[in-house]
Amino acid sequence: MWSNKMSKEMMGILSNKVSKETLNPGDHIYSWRNAYLYSHHGIYAGDGKVIHFTRGGGHEIGTGTVLDRIIFSSSSSNPSGHSMSTMRLDGVISSCLECFLCGGELYLFQYAVSPVFFLAKARGGTCTLAASDPPEDVLHRAEYLLKNGFGGYNIFKNNCEDFAIYCKTGLLVFTTISVGRSGQAASFLAATSAIVSSPLRFLTSSVPGLAAVGYGLYCLSRFISDIGVRRDVTKVPVERLVARSGLDESMAATEVAKTE
Repeated sequence: MWSNKMSKEMMGILSNKVSKETLNPGDHIYSWRNAYLYSHHGIYAGDGKVIHFTRGGGHEIGTGTVLDRIIFSSSSSNPSGHSMSTMRLDGVISSCLECFLCGGELYLFQYAVSPVFFLAKARGGTCTLAASDPPEDVLHRAEYLLKNGFGGYNIFKNNCEDFAIYCKTGLLVFTTISVGRSGQAASFLAATSAIVSSPLRFLTSSVPGLAAVGYGLYCLSRFISDIGVRRDVTKVPVERLVARSGLDESMAATEVAKTE
């Protein structure tokens, strides 16, 4: 049994790609966009439908900077020719699987991975150390948020990956740090920190040494930012989250934590 688990983990390190036939309701799925530049995430609801959080076609990133063109969580453009299953093109929407994939491949986000597996996946936004809740809880959150919304889209605090991870775990971050649950956002910030970190020049003078130290800092930052190891998280029932929808996400989580 242990060897089977290790074998599955080794396969997952190479690729999280899956076939449509293997999907189960409540799965957290994603698809890469723009030559693997960023990925779009959602919850598979069954019957070929996906519930996902988007800012709308052409406005996926919404930072108001050059980041709008180069990073993260996307997209309701629809080159597949399939119709969307709701009239809305932004916020929490339900669409067909082909619309969600937008011509890309299908991947399964992994939960409850080991630290070794997590660090072996150099790219963020593909797995987490946190455990998933049962499928019925996942679908309840996704369907409730489909009806009631998930707040304003924010690339670092409240994007499509954050939505999917919340549906799977019920966890919210309560912090003033400008990053939420998203592994993609954490990876970007980790890479940026590793590149600009001034102490690096004192640790080594060689290019290979600098690269090794930088990669080590990147991995450490990714690890401590993962929702499965962070201490600044709390379990928030979806009904209470929606009741505090007038607050931003971190404030809502903090308010709930105070009453727990």
